[in-house]
Amino acid sequence: MIHHKIAPISALRNLGKKLTNHPLVEDKSGVALIEFAFTAPIMLTVGLTGMETANLAVAHLQVSQVAMLVADNASRVRESIDEADIREIFTGADLTGRAIDFSPNARIILSNLEHNGESGSDEGQWIRWQRCYGGNTNYSSSYGDEGDGEDDSSLSAGVGPAGNKIAATPAAGINFVEVVYDYKPLISDRFFGNIIIRYESAFVARERDDHALRNASSISSSDLWTCNRYAVVS
Repeated sequence: MIHHKIAPISALRNLGKKLTNHPLVEDKSGVALIEFAFTAPIMLTVGLTGMETANLAVAHLQVSQVAMLVADNASRVRESIDEADIREIFTGADLTGRAIDFSPNARIILSNLEHNGESGSDEGQWIRWQRCYGGNTNYSSSYGDEGDGEDDSSLSAGVGPAGNKIAATPAAGINFVEVVYDYKPLISDRFFGNIIIRYESAFVARERDDHALRNASSISSSDLWTCNRYAVVS
């Protein structure tokens, strides 16, 4: 039979004290580094997510401001509106959105909406003219093109999303704006995916009885902001 000799309790206690006082046990210089290694990825992810969220909020704010700015400025032009006014309006939109690289990645559709002057079954709304801006070729108007509804009731309910359409009275004209922007992430699209920001705005033209779009400056047809042109203000 083999007998195992058990160390006395006092000997075990002495061994514990020796281990406790060992330099490797006492050295705590790497604790902070280890804690940082564990928490850094979490803190970095939270921080980057916060930055991307803030950038997305700013983009939403600026796109909504562009939509309202274009509709409002188009409605402030008195007496008559000209192609030169359209260029000034789109220049303002370009300046407003430069912080988010707006112009190359967006599309603005400015439509002049009026009553078509018809009665009976042909009465409705008419998109008298339409002008567009931006280098994004992926989007067009969701509600109609220039000339739609001129002599029929195809736009009888007006334009806009279902349940929230807007229509002009026979005595007024409305400047209706659609803005679509492909969001460009600050960090990566892995946070929120591909985001399309869309806003619409409408203002009644003030102190203007003639809503025809003129070209008193004789701007060449190639330089007009028609909706078959995809360009930005240079």
